[in-house]
Amino acid sequence: MIAFDNVTIALGGRPIIHDLSLAVEPGEFVCIIGASGCGKTTALRLAAGLYRPTGGAVRVSGEPMDGPRRDVAIVFQDYGKALLPWRTAAGNVSLALEAAGVAGAERPARIATLLAKVGLPDHGAKYPSEMSGGMQQRLQIARCLAQEPVVLLMDEPFGALDAMTRQGLQDEVLSLVAASGATVIFVTHDLEEAIYLGDRVIGLLPHPGRIGINVKVDLPRPRDQLATREMPEFLRLRRELFDFIKASEGRA
Repeated sequence: MIAFDNVTIALGGRPIIHDLSLAVEPGEFVCIIGASGCGKTTALRLAAGLYRPTGGAVRVSGEPMDGPRRDVAIVFQDYGKALLPWRTAAGNVSLALEAAGVAGAERPARIATLLAKVGLPDHGAKYPSEMSGGMQQRLQIARCLAQEPVVLLMDEPFGALDAMTRQGLQDEVLSLVAASGATVIFVTHDLEEAIYLGDRVIGLLPHPGRIGINVKVDLPRPRDQLATREMPEFLRLRRELFDFIKASEGRA
């Protein structure tokens, strides 16, 4: 569904990612981890078409990614800046529908369905400033789902949230992705989050960013916040990824 073919990018004359090759299969949930500065967010922006590689190519469904496209949606960590403060929750979701050319008469029902999907069925008239951080992030996800993406890119979307809200949203995202069939690339600093969510975890080495570890997560689905995290395989993977991060930070 999405492929990095020997991708290299330099920003400001400094190499950020070098010779990155990665194929993400349709419907796969891939998490990317790595030490700060290893190029995780840059890789996601390349996948979104926000950056163009210096060398190599990024492809979605076999087509070169030469700019943003409607079937590739990105959820940013800073929901406060991603949402339009002068629009209500319904208005923020409507933005994606307007861009897609959905008729005005069809929008209210679509918006109501999307808000209900992310647990905000009665909040359409609220402005972002009237919503908690978790609610704002749910709203940003609803707006992305309105695009009906085949690829969903998520850049540490839960990093600023408290632990309980974070876990609740992890489970909601897994349910939404399973229902939509979207392919997901999810960037996180949280090793347990990466294991809990992912079918696979990719670890990047820093300076420049390149793949240092590629781990399949062979844990049963649906996953459970307590039972899954207590499984011996979960603990083994956590130790393997922890050792990788510790070693890669020594190279920084």
